[in-house]
Amino acid sequence: MLLGKSSKIAFIGTGIMGAPIAEHILDAGYDVTVYTRTQSKAEGLLAKGAHWADGVVNAVTDADVIFTMVGYPSDVEDVYLSSGGILRASKRGAWMIDLTTSSPQLARDIHDAAEIDDKHAIDCPVTGGEAGAKSGTLTLIAGAKEKDIEPIRALLETFSAKIYCMGKAGMGQIAKLCNQISLASCMIGYADAMALAQQGGLDVKQTLEMIASGMGSSRALQELAPKSLEGDFTPGFLAEHFRKDIALALAQSEDLDITLPGTETAFALFDMLCQVGGSRMGTQALTLLYSDEQTGTAAGIDWSLLDSEEEECGHHHEDHDCCGGHHHEEGDCCGNHHHEGHDCCGNHHHEGHDCCGGHHHDSHEHTCDHHHKH
Repeated sequence: MLLGKSSKIAFIGTGIMGAPIAEHILDAGYDVTVYTRTQSKAEGLLAKGAHWADGVVNAVTDADVIFTMVGYPSDVEDVYLSSGGILRASKRGAWMIDLTTSSPQLARDIHDAAEIDDKHAIDCPVTGGEAGAKSGTLTLIAGAKEKDIEPIRALLETFSAKIYCMGKAGMGQIAKLCNQISLASCMIGYADAMALAQQGGLDVKQTLEMIASGMGSSRALQELAPKSLEGDFTPGFLAEHFRKDIALALAQSEDLDITLPGTETAFALFDMLCQVGGSRMGTQALTLLYSDEQTGTAAGIDWSLLDSEEEECGHHHEDHDCCGGHHHEEGDCCGNHHHEGHDCCGNHHHEGHDCCGGHHHDSHEHTCDHHHKH
Protein backbone atom coordinates (compact mmCIF):
# COMPACT_ATOMS: atom_id res chain seq x y z
CA MET A 1 0.00 0.00 0.00
CA LEU A 2 1.37 3.39 -1.03
CA LEU A 3 1.77 5.88 1.79
CA GLY A 4 0.34 9.31 1.00
CA LYS A 5 0.67 12.82 2.38
CA SER A 6 -1.69 11.93 5.25
CA SER A 7 0.98 9.60 6.68
CA LYS A 8 2.53 10.58 9.98
CA ILE A 9 6.31 10.89 9.91
CA ALA A 10 8.69 10.76 12.86
CA PHE A 11 12.26 12.00 12.49
CA ILE A 12 14.90 11.19 15.12
CA GLY A 13 18.13 13.19 14.92
CA THR A 14 18.08 16.68 13.43
CA GLY A 15 21.75 17.57 13.15
CA ILE A 16 23.79 18.74 10.15
CA MET A 17 22.17 16.17 7.84
CA GLY A 18 18.95 15.31 9.61
CA ALA A 19 17.50 18.82 9.88
CA PRO A 20 17.53 19.66 6.14
CA ILE A 21 16.21 16.19 5.25
CA ALA A 22 13.33 16.57 7.68
CA GLU A 23 12.67 20.05 6.30
CA HIS A 24 12.22 18.68 2.77
CA ILE A 25 9.73 16.11 4.07
CA LEU A 26 7.88 18.86 5.91
CA ASP A 27 7.88 21.12 2.85
CA ALA A 28 6.37 18.29 0.80
CA GLY A 29 3.28 18.44 2.97
CA TYR A 30 3.81 15.56 5.39
CA ASP A 31 2.94 15.71 9.08
CA VAL A 32 6.33 15.53 10.83
CA THR A 33 7.17 14.97 14.49
CA VAL A 34 10.80 15.40 15.53
CA TYR A 35 12.98 14.43 18.44
CA THR A 36 16.66 15.13 18.94
CA ARG A 37 18.77 15.22 22.09
CA THR A 38 19.43 18.95 21.73
CA GLN A 39 16.09 20.66 21.15
CA SER A 40 17.69 23.83 19.80
CA LYS A 41 18.77 21.84 16.71
CA ALA A 42 15.08 21.39 15.88
CA GLU A 43 13.98 25.00 16.31
CA GLY A 44 13.99 25.76 12.58
CA LEU A 45 11.76 22.75 11.92
CA LEU A 46 9.40 23.62 14.74
CA ALA A 47 9.08 27.14 13.37
CA LYS A 48 7.98 25.65 10.05
CA GLY A 49 5.27 23.51 11.60
CA ALA A 50 6.91 20.30 12.82
CA HIS A 51 5.75 18.85 16.13
CA TRP A 52 8.12 18.32 19.03
CA ALA A 53 8.21 15.05 21.01
CA ASP A 54 9.84 14.73 24.42
CA GLY A 55 11.43 11.40 23.61
CA VAL A 56 11.74 8.57 21.14
CA VAL A 57 8.65 6.74 22.39
CA ASN A 58 6.41 9.80 22.10
CA ALA A 59 7.79 10.56 18.66
CA VAL A 60 7.22 7.16 17.09
CA THR A 61 4.14 5.66 18.75
CA ASP A 62 1.67 6.83 16.08
CA ALA A 63 4.10 7.22 13.19
CA ASP A 64 3.64 5.43 9.88
CA VAL A 65 7.25 6.07 8.86
CA ILE A 66 10.19 6.65 11.19
CA PHE A 67 13.49 8.12 10.02
CA THR A 68 16.67 8.05 12.07
CA MET A 69 19.87 9.99 11.44
CA VAL A 70 22.16 9.59 14.44
CA GLY A 71 25.91 9.47 14.97
CA TYR A 72 27.29 6.02 15.69
CA PRO A 73 26.27 2.35 15.57
CA SER A 74 25.92 2.45 19.34
CA ASP A 75 23.34 5.23 18.93
CA VAL A 76 21.49 3.21 16.28
CA GLU A 77 21.45 0.15 18.53
CA ASP A 78 20.15 2.17 21.46
CA VAL A 79 17.43 4.05 19.56
CA TYR A 80 16.09 0.86 17.94
CA LEU A 81 16.78 -2.03 20.30
CA SER A 82 16.66 -0.62 23.84
CA SER A 83 13.66 -1.17 26.09
CA GLY A 84 12.44 2.31 25.18
CA GLY A 85 13.44 2.02 21.55
CA ILE A 86 11.70 2.24 18.22
CA LEU A 87 11.13 -1.50 17.71
CA ARG A 88 9.05 -1.76 20.88
CA ALA A 89 7.34 1.62 20.69
CA SER A 90 6.30 1.68 17.03
CA LYS A 91 3.01 0.29 15.76
CA ARG A 92 2.52 -2.75 13.54
CA GLY A 93 3.07 -1.99 9.89
CA ALA A 94 5.38 0.95 10.61
CA TRP A 95 8.33 1.65 8.34
CA MET A 96 11.72 2.33 9.95
CA ILE A 97 14.34 3.94 7.72
CA ASP A 98 17.82 4.34 9.19
CA LEU A 99 19.79 6.97 7.27
CA THR A 100 22.86 6.63 9.51
CA THR A 101 26.05 5.06 8.19
CA SER A 102 26.28 2.10 10.53
CA SER A 103 27.15 -1.57 10.92
CA PRO A 104 25.86 -3.97 8.24
CA GLN A 105 25.28 -6.69 10.83
CA LEU A 106 23.35 -4.31 13.06
CA ALA A 107 21.18 -3.37 10.08
CA ARG A 108 20.41 -7.03 9.48
CA ASP A 109 19.58 -7.57 13.14
CA ILE A 110 17.16 -4.64 13.19
CA HIS A 111 15.53 -5.77 9.93
CA ASP A 112 15.01 -9.31 11.18
CA ALA A 113 13.61 -8.18 14.53
CA ALA A 114 11.21 -5.80 12.79
CA GLU A 115 9.88 -8.49 10.45
CA ILE A 116 8.91 -10.66 13.40
CA ASP A 117 6.57 -7.89 14.61
CA ASP A 118 5.13 -7.13 11.16
CA LYS A 119 7.20 -3.97 10.79
CA HIS A 120 9.57 -2.91 8.02
CA ALA A 121 13.15 -1.79 8.67
CA ILE A 122 15.49 -0.65 5.89
CA ASP A 123 19.08 0.49 6.16
CA CYS A 124 19.29 3.49 3.87
CA PRO A 125 22.50 5.50 4.35
CA VAL A 126 22.91 8.58 2.20
CA THR A 127 25.70 10.29 0.31
CA GLY A 128 25.93 13.86 -0.92
CA GLY A 129 26.89 15.66 2.26
CA GLU A 130 25.31 18.71 3.81
CA ALA A 131 25.01 20.38 0.41
CA GLY A 132 23.00 17.45 -0.94
CA ALA A 133 20.81 17.38 2.15
CA LYS A 134 20.04 21.09 1.84
CA SER A 135 19.31 20.90 -1.89
CA GLY A 136 17.29 17.70 -1.61
CA THR A 137 19.57 15.88 -4.06
CA LEU A 138 21.04 13.14 -1.89
CA THR A 139 21.80 9.68 -3.18
CA LEU A 140 20.07 7.02 -1.09
CA ILE A 141 21.57 3.54 -0.75
CA ALA A 142 18.88 1.12 0.39
CA GLY A 143 19.41 -2.36 1.76
CA ALA A 144 16.30 -3.57 -0.06
CA LYS A 145 14.86 -4.51 -3.45
CA GLU A 146 13.08 -2.02 -5.69
CA LYS A 147 9.70 -3.52 -4.90
CA ASP A 148 10.38 -3.26 -1.18
CA ILE A 149 10.57 0.52 -1.21
CA GLU A 150 7.61 1.19 -3.52
CA PRO A 151 5.21 2.11 -0.69
CA ILE A 152 7.59 4.83 0.52
CA ARG A 153 9.37 5.81 -2.71
CA ALA A 154 7.53 9.13 -3.09
CA LEU A 155 8.49 10.03 0.47
CA LEU A 156 12.15 9.15 -0.12
CA GLU A 157 12.17 11.21 -3.31
CA THR A 158 11.32 14.38 -1.36
CA PHE A 159 14.99 14.65 -0.35
CA SER A 160 16.87 12.61 -2.95
CA ALA A 161 17.89 12.66 -6.59
CA LYS A 162 18.84 8.98 -6.89
CA ILE A 163 17.89 5.81 -5.03
CA TYR A 164 19.99 2.67 -5.37
CA CYS A 165 18.47 -0.57 -4.09
CA MET A 166 21.24 -2.99 -3.18
CA GLY A 167 19.13 -6.12 -2.66
CA LYS A 168 18.76 -7.02 1.00
CA ALA A 169 19.24 -5.86 4.57
CA GLY A 170 22.76 -4.70 5.41
CA MET A 171 23.77 -4.28 1.77
CA GLY A 172 22.97 -0.58 1.85
CA GLN A 173 25.52 -0.16 4.61
CA ILE A 174 28.19 -2.19 2.82
CA ALA A 175 27.68 -0.14 -0.35
CA LYS A 176 27.93 3.11 1.64
CA LEU A 177 31.19 1.93 3.17
CA CYS A 178 32.51 1.31 -0.36
CA ASN A 179 31.64 4.92 -1.13
CA GLN A 180 33.39 6.17 1.98
CA ILE A 181 36.67 4.37 1.36
CA SER A 182 36.73 5.63 -2.23
CA LEU A 183 36.12 9.15 -0.94
CA ALA A 184 38.87 8.76 1.65
CA SER A 185 41.38 7.84 -1.03
CA CYS A 186 40.33 10.84 -3.12
CA MET A 187 40.81 13.13 -0.12
CA ILE A 188 44.27 11.78 0.63
CA GLY A 189 45.11 12.19 -3.05
CA TYR A 190 44.24 15.87 -3.17
CA ALA A 191 45.90 16.52 0.20
CA ASP A 192 49.11 14.90 -1.04
CA ALA A 193 48.89 16.86 -4.29
CA MET A 194 48.40 20.16 -2.47
CA ALA A 195 51.40 19.48 -0.24
CA LEU A 196 53.65 18.59 -3.18
CA ALA A 197 52.48 21.63 -5.15
CA GLN A 198 53.14 23.98 -2.28
CA GLN A 199 56.56 22.57 -1.41
CA GLY A 200 57.46 22.46 -5.10
CA GLY A 201 56.82 26.17 -5.49
CA LEU A 202 53.65 25.90 -7.58
CA ASP A 203 50.55 28.06 -7.37
CA VAL A 204 48.36 25.62 -5.45
CA LYS A 205 45.06 27.04 -6.70
CA GLN A 206 46.20 26.85 -10.31
CA THR A 207 47.47 23.32 -9.75
CA LEU A 208 44.11 22.20 -8.36
CA GLU A 209 42.35 23.73 -11.36
CA MET A 210 44.70 21.82 -13.65
CA ILE A 211 44.03 18.52 -11.87
CA ALA A 212 40.28 19.17 -11.92
CA SER A 213 40.37 19.39 -15.72
CA GLY A 214 41.77 15.90 -16.18
CA MET A 215 41.68 12.30 -15.00
CA GLY A 216 43.04 13.21 -11.59
CA SER A 217 39.85 15.03 -10.70
CA SER A 218 37.22 13.97 -8.17
CA ARG A 219 34.25 15.62 -6.49
CA ALA A 220 36.32 15.73 -3.32
CA LEU A 221 39.00 17.71 -5.11
CA GLN A 222 36.48 20.00 -6.78
CA GLU A 223 34.34 20.71 -3.71
CA LEU A 224 36.57 20.19 -0.67
CA ALA A 225 40.09 21.09 -1.81
CA PRO A 226 39.13 24.78 -2.34
CA LYS A 227 37.87 24.87 1.26
CA SER A 228 41.12 23.35 2.47
CA LEU A 229 43.06 25.95 0.49
CA GLU A 230 40.99 28.80 1.94
CA GLY A 231 41.37 27.52 5.49
CA ASP A 232 37.63 26.85 5.79
CA PHE A 233 37.24 23.77 7.98
CA THR A 234 33.57 24.25 8.81
CA PRO A 235 31.99 20.79 8.90
CA GLY A 236 29.71 19.64 6.14
CA PHE A 237 30.61 16.19 7.44
CA LEU A 238 32.44 15.74 10.74
CA ALA A 239 35.93 14.25 10.71
CA GLU A 240 35.06 12.02 13.67
CA HIS A 241 32.09 10.58 11.79
CA PHE A 242 34.27 9.92 8.76
CA ARG A 243 36.78 8.13 10.98
CA LYS A 244 33.90 6.00 12.25
CA ASP A 245 32.87 5.12 8.68
CA ILE A 246 36.40 4.13 7.69
CA ALA A 247 36.70 2.00 10.82
CA LEU A 248 33.44 0.24 9.94
CA ALA A 249 34.80 -0.50 6.47
CA LEU A 250 37.95 -1.99 7.97
CA ALA A 251 35.89 -4.08 10.38
CA GLN A 252 33.86 -5.37 7.42
CA SER A 253 37.06 -6.18 5.53
CA GLU A 254 38.28 -8.18 8.51
CA ASP A 255 35.02 -10.13 8.53
CA LEU A 256 35.57 -10.91 4.84
CA ASP A 257 39.27 -11.68 5.37
CA ILE A 258 40.52 -9.09 2.89
CA THR A 259 43.10 -6.34 3.25
CA LEU A 260 42.42 -2.72 2.29
CA PRO A 261 45.81 -0.95 2.55
CA GLY A 262 44.55 2.40 1.28
CA THR A 263 41.74 2.35 3.81
CA GLU A 264 44.18 1.51 6.59
CA THR A 265 46.21 4.59 5.66
CA ALA A 266 43.06 6.72 5.60
CA PHE A 267 42.09 5.53 9.06
CA ALA A 268 45.55 6.30 10.43
CA LEU A 269 45.34 9.87 9.12
CA PHE A 270 41.78 10.65 10.20
CA ASP A 271 42.39 9.02 13.57
CA MET A 272 45.38 11.31 14.03
CA LEU A 273 43.35 14.34 12.95
CA CYS A 274 40.70 13.54 15.54
CA GLN A 275 43.29 12.99 18.26
CA VAL A 276 44.93 16.39 17.78
CA GLY A 277 41.74 18.44 17.95
CA GLY A 278 40.13 18.07 14.53
CA SER A 279 37.30 15.69 15.42
CA ARG A 280 34.58 18.35 15.12
CA MET A 281 36.07 19.93 12.00
CA GLY A 282 35.04 19.09 8.47
CA THR A 283 36.80 16.25 6.70
CA GLN A 284 38.72 18.77 4.58
CA ALA A 285 40.74 19.56 7.72
CA LEU A 286 42.84 16.54 6.74
CA THR A 287 45.21 18.98 5.02
CA LEU A 288 46.09 20.47 8.42
CA LEU A 289 48.19 17.35 9.04
CA TYR A 290 50.42 18.57 6.20
CA SER A 291 50.67 22.15 7.42
CA ASP A 292 53.32 23.88 9.45
CA GLU A 293 52.76 24.03 13.19
CA GLN A 294 51.77 27.71 13.19
CA THR A 295 49.02 27.16 10.61
CA GLY A 296 47.74 24.08 12.40
CA THR A 297 47.67 25.82 15.77
CA ALA A 298 45.77 28.79 14.34
CA ALA A 299 43.11 26.38 13.02
CA GLY A 300 42.79 24.57 16.35
CA ILE A 301 45.25 21.69 16.01
CA ASP A 302 47.19 20.79 19.17
CA TRP A 303 49.97 18.27 18.55
CA SER A 304 50.62 17.93 22.29
CA LEU A 305 47.32 16.05 22.58
CA LEU A 306 48.81 13.26 20.49
CA ASP A 307 51.95 13.18 22.58
CA SER A 308 50.13 13.10 25.92
CA GLU A 309 47.72 10.37 24.82
CA GLU A 310 50.43 8.06 23.51
CA GLU A 311 52.69 8.63 26.52
CA GLU A 312 49.92 7.22 28.70
CA CYS A 313 50.49 3.86 26.96
CA GLY A 314 46.91 2.99 26.42
CA HIS A 315 45.02 4.64 23.59
CA HIS A 316 41.24 4.31 24.10
CA HIS A 317 38.33 5.17 21.85
CA GLU A 318 35.12 4.84 23.89
CA ASP A 319 31.44 4.40 23.05
CA HIS A 320 31.92 2.88 19.60
CA ASP A 321 33.29 6.20 18.39
CA CYS A 322 36.02 4.55 16.38
CA CYS A 323 35.17 1.05 15.37
CA GLY A 324 31.42 0.89 15.70
CA GLY A 325 31.59 -1.49 18.60
CA HIS A 326 34.35 -3.85 17.45
CA HIS A 327 37.07 -4.73 19.93
CA HIS A 328 40.70 -4.69 18.82
CA GLU A 329 43.68 -5.82 20.81
CA GLU A 330 47.46 -5.63 20.64
CA GLY A 331 47.57 -2.42 18.66
CA ASP A 332 45.36 -3.63 15.83
CA CYS A 333 42.81 -0.95 14.99
CA CYS A 334 40.27 -2.19 12.49
CA GLY A 335 42.92 -3.23 10.04
CA ASN A 336 46.15 -3.97 11.87
CA HIS A 337 47.34 -0.37 12.02
CA HIS A 338 50.38 0.07 14.15
CA HIS A 339 51.46 3.65 14.70
CA GLU A 340 55.02 4.01 15.88
CA GLY A 341 56.67 7.30 16.54
CA HIS A 342 53.72 9.16 15.04
CA ASP A 343 54.68 7.94 11.59
CA CYS A 344 51.85 8.75 9.21
CA CYS A 345 51.37 9.11 5.47
CA GLY A 346 53.15 5.95 4.49
CA ASN A 347 55.62 5.70 7.37
CA HIS A 348 57.38 9.00 6.78
CA HIS A 349 59.60 9.96 9.69
CA HIS A 350 58.62 13.35 10.99
CA GLU A 351 60.64 15.79 13.05
CA GLY A 352 59.38 18.54 15.34
CA HIS A 353 55.71 17.66 14.88
CA ASP A 354 55.82 18.26 11.14
CA CYS A 355 53.32 15.62 10.09
CA CYS A 356 52.99 15.00 6.37
CA GLY A 357 54.74 18.21 5.58
CA GLY A 358 57.80 18.14 7.75
CA HIS A 359 56.64 16.98 11.20
CA HIS A 360 59.25 14.82 12.90
CA HIS A 361 58.29 13.17 16.18
CA ASP A 362 61.72 11.96 17.16
CA SER A 363 61.29 11.84 20.91
CA HIS A 364 58.06 9.90 20.97
CA GLU A 365 58.82 6.38 19.80
CA HIS A 366 55.94 4.96 21.80
CA THR A 367 55.07 1.30 21.88
CA CYS A 368 51.70 1.68 23.51
CA ASP A 369 48.83 -0.58 22.56
CA HIS A 370 46.20 1.09 20.37
CA HIS A 371 43.08 -0.14 22.15
CA HIS A 372 39.42 0.36 21.25
CA LYS A 373 36.77 -0.29 23.85
CA HIS A 374 33.09 -0.97 23.54
